[in-house]
Amino acid sequence: QEQVVESGGGLVQPGGSLRLSCTASGFTLEHYSIGWFRQAPGKEREGVSCIRRDDSSTYYADSVKGRFTISRDNAKNTVYLQMNSLKPEDTAVYYCAATSTYVLAYNWARVAYGYWGQGTQVTVSS
Repeated sequence: QEQVVESGGGLVQPGGSLRLSCTASGFTLEHYSIGWFRQAPGKEREGVSCIRRDDSSTYYADSVKGRFTISRDNAKNTVYLQMNSLKPEDTAVYYCAATSTYVLAYNWARVAYGYWGQGTQVTVSS
């Protein structure tokens, strides 16, 4: 069965760090563009970051640039989202998603992603 599964969420104090993982089964992540999205209560889902298929170019939302880093480990079939300097406004359910599209800077958050994980809760609070 083809699926992606997120892990690594939790409760962290402001200024702290978390690393989220997105692991695929049934297909090879290397050949897909992988996006991280988040949705806070009462808000629309928003794109956080993306790592492109083939050349691993990376893209970030302005709100997380300089604080979050996306990377992939092809041997583990996993994509990571390292989140540093976390703020209360980063609190949300975080989802990873996979698309076979060769995304570009202007469309990575808007293309159709075919595989979605179940989400992992990130709470930033003192």
